[in-house]
Amino acid sequence: MIHDVAIVGAGIAGASLASELVGAGRIVLIEAESQPGYHATGRSAAFWTESYGGPAVQPLTTASHDWLAAGGFLTLRGAVHLAGPGDVGLLDAMLATFGDRVGLDRLDRDALEGLIPGLRAGHDRALLEASTCDIDVAALHADYLARGRRGGVDLLCHAQIVAAARRGGVWDIALADGRRVAARVLVNAAGAWAGAVAALAGASPIAIAPLRRTMVQLAVSPAPAPTLPLVIDIAGRFYLKPDVGGRLWLSPHDETPTPAGDVAADELDVAVAIDRLEWAVDWTVVARERAWAGLRSFAPDRAPVYGFDARAPGFFWFAAQGGFGIQTAPAAAMVGAALLTGGVLPGAVAGVDAERYAPGRFG
Repeated sequence: MIHDVAIVGAGIAGASLASELVGAGRIVLIEAESQPGYHATGRSAAFWTESYGGPAVQPLTTASHDWLAAGGFLTLRGAVHLAGPGDVGLLDAMLATFGDRVGLDRLDRDALEGLIPGLRAGHDRALLEASTCDIDVAALHADYLARGRRGGVDLLCHAQIVAAARRGGVWDIALADGRRVAARVLVNAAGAWAGAVAALAGASPIAIAPLRRTMVQLAVSPAPAPTLPLVIDIAGRFYLKPDVGGRLWLSPHDETPTPAGDVAADELDVAVAIDRLEWAVDWTVVARERAWAGLRSFAPDRAPVYGFDARAPGFFWFAAQGGFGIQTAPAAAMVGAALLTGGVLPGAVAGVDAERYAPGRFG
């Protein structure tokens, strides 16, 4: 059997693209793990914030909102971009970067005290991004997989690629267990493994870097209110959000270069996160309940990579989605499907400059 498209990786990137390609031929998702979404997708901080990822990512995030909202995957939370001592200038820079594209409002100390109880002295200014939402990541990923399944997408798990060669316009893809897959187009949606998949296929050596991000769940006193906004330190020292049961999710906003694999939280990063929390607020950490880490994969310019490779015919990049792959999933899948099939960008993403994400930008 020759598939029209074989997608390597069944996380949010591969699952969303497969769903969007339903009706465009025979599609197969190839997942190395026993279940889709085991790595980055299953370890997300689960928020939708238009400014997150910078101006190159914002059009994709904004274009994804209506699709996510219509599906019931978003819950309004709001975000506070908090300036510590000496960081007020970074608020001005953020306003200048996003201009009228993202709704941002200045907050003074009085307004902050109403949003973040126990805020320490020196944290007197912030920007409010009121549109920020929580994302139900598990439901979104499951929905994409279900849409694909209903549309005839095949899913192979325990399917690690060990070789890929193109002969007569068809990719011959060898799996570690001896199975083989044939497809006219090979899509690299392998996340942290994107560089390895490209090397197997002889594609362009785009330097996709996996960076470890740590998250810790804490019990704190006083317990955070369910309405506490997402709090993002404007200088990138930490972010936090409330979880169910009065718990707190906290990250030191770390980006540690790490080989692709099943990563775990580093104890030093957990300690740094707690130290930064106590620098910003006077809450008491009652217990550290659990910690985890995931790999976020970035291209050199920190923008995603979507499009056909110049060196390897029939090889399509859908990778380097950093920490924003979930919040941009609907728009990214629409753009990716249009580029892969040669179609026109749908209306929801008609304003997105797809060329901005082309793999050829790296030469």
